[in-house]
Amino acid sequence: MVRIDKDIQWKMRIAGTDTWYPATVPGSVYNDLLNAGVMEDPYWRDNEDEALALMDNDFEYRGTFDVNDAMLGDVTADEVILRFNGLDTIADISLNGESLGRVNNMHRTWEYPVKRLLRAKDNELVIIFHSPVKFIAEEYKKDPGILGTEDAMLGFPHIRKAHYMFGWDWGPRLPDAGIWRSVELLAIRKARLENVYIRQEFAENYSEVKLLVEGTVSDRGTVLPSGIVKIQTEEPSPCLKFFVTVIDPEGNKLYDKADITSTSIVIENPRLWWPNGLGEQPLYTVTVELELMKTEEPSPCLKNQTEEPSPCLDTWTRRIGLRKLEVSTKKDEYGSEFAHVINGVKFFAMGADYIPEDNILPRTNPKRTRKLLEQCKAAHFNCIRVWGGGLYPSDDFYDICDELGLVVWQDFMFACANYRLTDDFRENITAELKDNIRRLRHHASLGLWCGNNEMELFAGEGHWGADDDIRHDYLKMYEDLFPKIVKEEDPDRFYWPASPSCGGGFDSPNDPDRGDVHYWDVWHGNKPFTEYRKFYFRYLSEFGFQSFPSIKTVESFTLPGDRNVFSYIMEKHQKNASANGKIMNYLEQMFLYPGDLDTLIYASQILQAEAIRYGVEHLRRNRGRCMGTVYWQLNDCWPVASWSSIDYYGRWKALHYYAKRFFAPLMISCEEEGLLTQSLNVNAEPFPVRRSIRLSVANETLSGFSGTVSWQLRRPDSSIIREESHAVTLSPMSSLWLDKVELPEAVVNGKGSGVLYNEYVSYQLRENGAGDDNEVVSEGTVLFCPPKHFKFEDPKLSLRIEGDEIVVSAAAYAKSVEIRNENDDLILSDNFFDMNAGEKRVKILRGNPRGLSVRSVYSIR
Repeated sequence: MVRIDKDIQWKMRIAGTDTWYPATVPGSVYNDLLNAGVMEDPYWRDNEDEALALMDNDFEYRGTFDVNDAMLGDVTADEVILRFNGLDTIADISLNGESLGRVNNMHRTWEYPVKRLLRAKDNELVIIFHSPVKFIAEEYKKDPGILGTEDAMLGFPHIRKAHYMFGWDWGPRLPDAGIWRSVELLAIRKARLENVYIRQEFAENYSEVKLLVEGTVSDRGTVLPSGIVKIQTEEPSPCLKFFVTVIDPEGNKLYDKADITSTSIVIENPRLWWPNGLGEQPLYTVTVELELMKTEEPSPCLKNQTEEPSPCLDTWTRRIGLRKLEVSTKKDEYGSEFAHVINGVKFFAMGADYIPEDNILPRTNPKRTRKLLEQCKAAHFNCIRVWGGGLYPSDDFYDICDELGLVVWQDFMFACANYRLTDDFRENITAELKDNIRRLRHHASLGLWCGNNEMELFAGEGHWGADDDIRHDYLKMYEDLFPKIVKEEDPDRFYWPASPSCGGGFDSPNDPDRGDVHYWDVWHGNKPFTEYRKFYFRYLSEFGFQSFPSIKTVESFTLPGDRNVFSYIMEKHQKNASANGKIMNYLEQMFLYPGDLDTLIYASQILQAEAIRYGVEHLRRNRGRCMGTVYWQLNDCWPVASWSSIDYYGRWKALHYYAKRFFAPLMISCEEEGLLTQSLNVNAEPFPVRRSIRLSVANETLSGFSGTVSWQLRRPDSSIIREESHAVTLSPMSSLWLDKVELPEAVVNGKGSGVLYNEYVSYQLRENGAGDDNEVVSEGTVLFCPPKHFKFEDPKLSLRIEGDEIVVSAAAYAKSVEIRNENDDLILSDNFFDMNAGEKRVKILRGNPRGLSVRSVYSIR
C-alpha cells in the first residue's frame, strides 16, 4: 500500500470557472477556499450564510502523480487498487480520462482496480463534487415524505452525509465537501488480506485467553472477496499460509510468526484491559501475515512455475486489549437492567455524548482529539457515546479511547430522520456498516453498536411524516438488517436497535424502567432540577442543559456591539430557538439578575452544572437500579451557546469541573429537603418547610472503602452551629445511604424562616489512611433556598500563587468559586468549587496564570 494523497499536486476550482486554487488532501472545499483567501471565516458573526451559499456550486479537484515500476510490472503487481477512504459526498471520479464511477456516501471506503489505466508519469485524477444543497433539494421534491429534525435543512435524510453539516440545534448549516480522508494505491500480488477478525475466548476465571483469527482473502485485487478462508481450518489453501505474531504490552514476543493453521494462540495470565478508574489499559500487538508458499507440485497460485514466490503477500497489524466487554439487560425487580459488564464486573457508566469536533473537518487532528479525550479522563469519564448524526470517527479516536480506558457507545450514523429502505439504499448502507464495523471492531474500547439516535422514539410517535410504510422500513433496517450485519461481522459485540430503546418494536422506547433513556423534561420541559429525583432510570444516555461559552469565546465571533444575548449575531450562534428564554427562566428561579454579559455567562454555566449535578448524583446514589449517566454533550463543533461542557476552543465550562467531582470514583452527595423540593413562591401563605439532609457515598472502584463522613450546619460566615461524623465502610462497586438527618423545621413568611436563608450544610468524605489527618477525597455544600435568597456575606476572595499552585482565601462561605486568567484558558485541578472560610489550594495543570481573578455566586448582583 502506498498513500498517494500527499504526493499528488492537487488543485481545485469552482466548477465552470477558470480560477484554480491550491488544494490540500485530506481536506475540504471550505478549508481550501479559506487557505486561498477567497472566503471569510464562516464562524465569524453571520458569515455562515455566505458560506452556505457557496455550496450551491459544484467543485472540481485535479491531481497528478507518478507510479513506480512495481505497480506497472506484470510480475510484481497483478492488480493495483485505487482506494478512497473518504469522499464527501456526491462525486464523479475519472483517472487519465476514463470514468471510474460515481460515489454517494461519505461514510464509506471506495475502491477501483486501475492497473490498466496507470502510466509511469503524470497520471491525472479528477473528482467532481456535486452540490449537496442542490442534491437534497431535488431529492426532497421527488419524495417530500422523507423528513427529519426541523433544525436541519429540508431533504438532508436523502444523502449519506454527516447530518449535522446541514444544521442542528447546536450547529451551523455548513455542508462542506471534498476528499476528507486519505487516498491510497494498493499493489496486489496474488492475494491480499481482507476482513481480518480476532475473537477472544476466555477461561472461566480469566486465567487464559484463546485468540481466534478469521479473515477473508481476496485474490488478484478483486473488489469482492473471492472466498472466505477461516484461518483456523484443517484444510487451508495449498499455496497460502497465515502466520501470527503477538507482542505483549512490554514489547515481548509471545508468538513469533506462529502458523495458525496448526497452532492455537493462547495467552496465559493475560493482562486484562479495564475502563478508566477500574484498572490499566494494556494493549497487545497482533500481526497477521499472508504468505505464498512454494509447492512441489504445480501451483495454481503461480502464473508460471519458474516464478519465485514472495515471502509475504500482505500484512495486517492492530493493537488489541484482552477483555470481555458485554451489556446486561436481564430482568430484575425494577424491570430490565441496562449495564456494561467488563471482565465479569458491572460498572456504572459515566461520560458524555460526543459530536464531531468541527464543521471544517481538516481542523480535526489526532493531537486535538487526544487533548479532548484526555480531558474526559481527567474528569473521571469511563465511557463516551459517539452520537449518530455526525461521523464515524477516525482510527485515532478509538486508539486514544483504547489507551485512556473510555468505553465507546457507537451509534451508526442515523439520527432524527426517516428513511425509505429501497434496494439502492439497502445496498449503500450495508456497505457502509460493513466498512466501519470491519475497521473498528478490533478496538478494546468499542463497547456496543447502536442502530440510530432517537428514531424508534420519533418514528413510533409519527414524527416527521412517519407513516406505516416508514415504520415498516424502520423495523426492517434497525431490527432485521442491522443486527444481521453485526452478527455476521462482529458477533461478539452487543447490538442495541436505537437510543433510547427498551429493545425494539416501538415498545415504550423511553421507559424509565427498561433499557436506556433520553430525559429532557429538565430543560425542554422546563421542569425544576429536582424533577430528576422522581426517576430511577436504568441508563440515562442523554440529558442536558445549556449555557453560554466563555466571554473570550464570545469575543471570537462578535463585535463589541453584538455582545448581548438577544442580539442578531448572538442568536445566530444560539441554534436552539427557545434556549435563551429557557436559560433566563431557570436563571430567575436561582440567581439574582446579572448586571453584565460576563456575569450572565458565569451564572448560566453554574445553572448548567447544577442541573446535571442534580441528575448524576441522584442516580449514583441509586447505583444498581441505575447503571449509567451520559450527559449531552461533551464538545462543540464551532463557537456557540450549547449543552457542551467543553467549548469549541477547549475551554472548560463549570460543568466539566462539576463532572470531575460528580464522576469521581469515590463521591459523597446529599439529598436535601428545602424550598427547592417544596415551593419557590415567596408570596405563598405561610407553610411549614421540611428541612433535612441525607448523605450518600458511592464507590465505583474494585476496592473496598473505609473512611469517615462528616457534616456541619453553618452560618454564612462559615461558623459551625452543629456537626456530626460517622464511620463508613463500602463494598467494591457499591453505594451507601446514611440515615436521614432532620433539621429544625422552618416556616416560610413566618417565624423561623430565617434558618432557610442563613444556614447551609457542608459535608466531607475522608478515607482512612489517605494522608495527613485522613485527607478529604470528596466534599460539597447544600443550601435550603435558592442561592438568590441566601444571605451570603462578602467572602472577600483573594488569590496568591505558590509554585504551581493557586491559593484561594475566603473570609466567609463562597459558592461556585471561579478562578480565571486573562485569556480564560486555565485548566486547574479544581474550579467552580464551594469553600468555607479559610484557604483552598488548586494546581495549575495548563495555561499561564497571568491576570488572575476570582469570583463566586456573591458576585452575581
